Amino acid sequence: MGKGDPNKPRGKMSSYAFFAQTCREEHKKKHPDSSVNFAEFSKKCSERWKTMSAKEKSKFEGMAKSDKVRYDREMKNYVLPKGDKKGKKKDPNAPKRPPSAFFLFCSEHRPKIKSEHPGLSIGDTAKKLGEMWSEQSAKDKQPYEQKAAKLQEKYEKDIAAYRAKGKSEAGKKGLADEENIIYAECFI
Repeated sequence: MGKGDPNKPRGKMSSYAFFAQTCREEHKKKHPDSSVNFAEFSKKCSERWKTMSAKEKSKFEGMAKSDKVRYDREMKNYVLPKGDKKGKKKDPNAPKRPPSAFFLFCSEHRPKIKSEHPGLSIGDTAKKLGEMWSEQSAKDKQPYEQKAAKLQEKYEKDIAAYRAKGKSEAGKKGLADEENIIYAECFI
């Protein structure tokens, strides 16, 4: 089975997955000795699914709904193993990681791009910022890299103090308000 917890409930299946499973079972009954070319079989299965009516699909949608109920019920009772990182909550008092030179650059230039191109999507804005950053000379990047290095130094001191104090009061310092604002703006 590979990685993962063997006790974790099996994932929920979609209506299409139930349909494909049914197709495979039908194919095995009709041709018990033949091997299946997966790519070809999947293509035929997909074409058949696309031409089915909503009424024909409803049987498989019902199967998917009951499987979701099963999955949700089993997940309520499932407990993550002790060493699993997904179960650990991040301490809100821990110092925040500082922004990189690129993120500092973005926080400074994003408002300009948004005002010049108001209809630009978040992704396109990020792409434009990336292009602008890559066009910067080493000299132009230097102030951002210096500020990022200072913030990184401060973070390393804060995190060391936080760990030394047993993750208690030291983490409340975090970054200065201005630095937190810069970091938050990177994700807006």
